Amino acid sequence: MDKLIPDPPTTPEAEAEDLRVETLLKDREAIKRALDYYLDPPSQYTEKPRRPSTMYMIAPNMDTESLLAQACESLASASVMTSDFAANLIGPQRNTVLAIQQIIMLAELAVNRALDNVDPQG
Repeated sequence: MDKLIPDPPTTPEAEAEDLRVETLLKDREAIKRALDYYLDPPSQYTEKPRRPSTMYMIAPNMDTESLLAQACESLASASVMTSDFAANLIGPQRNTVLAIQQIIMLAELAVNRALDNVDPQG
């Protein structure tokens, strides 16, 4: 004989609550996996030392002053390029490019100050 009423009887509110609890448990499991991945990486990532690509390599014997001077020139060029690019844009895109240019200029100022500390001008 088939029962018309399930054991125990369920209500839409109880089903919704069960679904909410199940979703919360899945979310907690996903959060735990993400935190474990980023805060406690698997040993396969920590055992190997990082080896940077040697395709583009700065000579290991370069002095600090030369490196800072090159970085300063690169930042100055990037600042000019972003300024020129921003001139061709309007609206939010222009504001974004000008913000990037400002960050580049601040980095250029920091490198210039470091360069002054390495080789004071008198």
